Amino acid sequence: MASWMLGQGKQYGRVLMLWTVGLALCLAAQMGHAQVVEERPDVRVIIDVSGSMQENDPEQLSTSALELLVSLLPWGVDAGVWTFGEKVDNPLPLGRVDAAWRDEALALSPALQANQPHTDIETALREAASAKTNGWRHMVLLTDGMIDLPSERGAKPAIDDQSRQRLVEELAPEFANQGVVVHSVAFSDQVDLALMERVSQLTGGLSSMVASPESLLGAFLDIFERIFPADQVPLIDGRFTIDPDVESFSALLFHEPDDGAITLVAPDGSTYLAERHADDMRWQVEPRFDLIRVPNPASGEWRLEGPTGSDSRINVISPLALRTNDLPTTLYLGFEVPVEAWIELDGEPAAELAEDLDVTMELHDAQGEVQTAIQLQPRDGRFAGVLPPPAITGNSKLVIRAEGENFHRQRIQAVNVLPAIGLMHQPRAERVLLVAEHPRLDRHNTELSGELQGKTLEADALGPTRWHLSLPEIDDSVRLPLLVTARVTLDGESREIRLPRLILNPDGRIGIDLADEVGPTLSTERLEEEPSAEDTTEWADNAADRFVSIVNELPRRAWALWQEGWPGLERMVEQSRQDPWWRMATLMVVILLLVGVVAMGLRHRTRSVPAPKSLPGSGARPGTRSRSRPATQRKEPYV
Repeated sequence: MASWMLGQGKQYGRVLMLWTVGLALCLAAQMGHAQVVEERPDVRVIIDVSGSMQENDPEQLSTSALELLVSLLPWGVDAGVWTFGEKVDNPLPLGRVDAAWRDEALALSPALQANQPHTDIETALREAASAKTNGWRHMVLLTDGMIDLPSERGAKPAIDDQSRQRLVEELAPEFANQGVVVHSVAFSDQVDLALMERVSQLTGGLSSMVASPESLLGAFLDIFERIFPADQVPLIDGRFTIDPDVESFSALLFHEPDDGAITLVAPDGSTYLAERHADDMRWQVEPRFDLIRVPNPASGEWRLEGPTGSDSRINVISPLALRTNDLPTTLYLGFEVPVEAWIELDGEPAAELAEDLDVTMELHDAQGEVQTAIQLQPRDGRFAGVLPPPAITGNSKLVIRAEGENFHRQRIQAVNVLPAIGLMHQPRAERVLLVAEHPRLDRHNTELSGELQGKTLEADALGPTRWHLSLPEIDDSVRLPLLVTARVTLDGESREIRLPRLILNPDGRIGIDLADEVGPTLSTERLEEEPSAEDTTEWADNAADRFVSIVNELPRRAWALWQEGWPGLERMVEQSRQDPWWRMATLMVVILLLVGVVAMGLRHRTRSVPAPKSLPGSGARPGTRSRSRPATQRKEPYV
């Protein structure tokens, strides 16, 4: 797990997950009340219970999680829980919540404490998706590892790679056609994040990595607000305004386990606490959040006293609601986002109520900073505009607000921001591979070129959505940025998009460049710098030259090792691990040394002659030439 799971927080990991599942289902129910839908999507939570996820389970958090799950999930919501490791179980079957379903939920905890070997993500997704449904299926995958199938099923790592490939090339497109959305939450830096991102991207889901309990809750909240959009009122510095049309509000307030109590202050100054509140209010206290439901609230400004986290929010139920067009889950660098918003009264558009409203949209990055913003303009009773292109990749949020004299609403939708075109350097093939992430880009509407050290490089198409840039010879010791520009023509309009810079020297790569440049498609693929068919001849020639040069160097190496002894042999063994050609050379040197030792032994037996101090004409010990090690190879494309 991430560092908070490995340190003091390790003992809380599994239980926190159980508790979060309860929160997620609770939120699904809560948000479901705020919308009118003919076919409500069901929620299927899929939890990794492999050995790497094993954690101790403090009973107080388990009890809290089950109480949250059982007491707050309303009647009529469809939900279920699956677990997986080597095999897949369904301890909480998908079904309409009723008394029998609640009884099963009370017995759920032991199933989430399982410790199975291996990690079969493909089978878990297939089985969870197979349960019948009347609407969209939203699957929430929680895992901290990579695909790891038992060796009895075949040779490894081939069977793991094949399962990974089926997920991306077969299962994810099939899910997309069937209305199955996969949202993924990654718990560890060891997780196959590229795979999670790619599957979520293909199915229209969200993907995130969590590094703390707070980010885990935030990730779940983002997912469920995507599944069940809900109106909110802005919460600023612990204050929020309730207008006269609000029928009820729910305050979800995040905090640390040891934080003090929260006080809710009404517009008339009345104060409420968890242990002292009005009879018609519901106030649930959990270690990391409080959930307060207030029916028929007084209009005016309410206040919160006490510590509340930045992800806290106030959901409202009202006949007046803010609505938007379907917002994408994935945004792309260089591409604007068309936006439309309107006001509804009892589910019907209310153009007359849109007068004197200010409607804005903002894109917030993962730190909450505003990256782009726009004021939507009134048009035929609605508000419309185009949000400027995002500037950075990563997890972000779209925030839409409508403000008037007696009306305050906002909606928050999480999104993933990706490069429109992913780039990856293949040093051995001396090229940069490019692939379209944006679904509308291909070789017919996109031209690519690069700029390297003042020279322009034109990209050649390899397929419908793939290109490559051939690179000149590059000095390994120099860190060089490659700037790539895409000229795109869509819907009769042309645009020029500058892609994130790519650092060609692998030793000089830094994290932000790597995150921006690759994209989930290339990151998902596995190609350990394997040359393509068109590069085979050139690569073979280079390989032959390299092998000849190594063979020519063997006598000097053998003599150096003879003089250096064990330290020299250790260095050569280490180099052989990095370079397959030197692995072969090392074996040959060892053989030569053994032959020399045997020959000298036989010679010593036949006559006793002192060993020479130096070879005739050899002089001083031969100098050694420095050799730069090849860059560490990433597990990348099966192009």
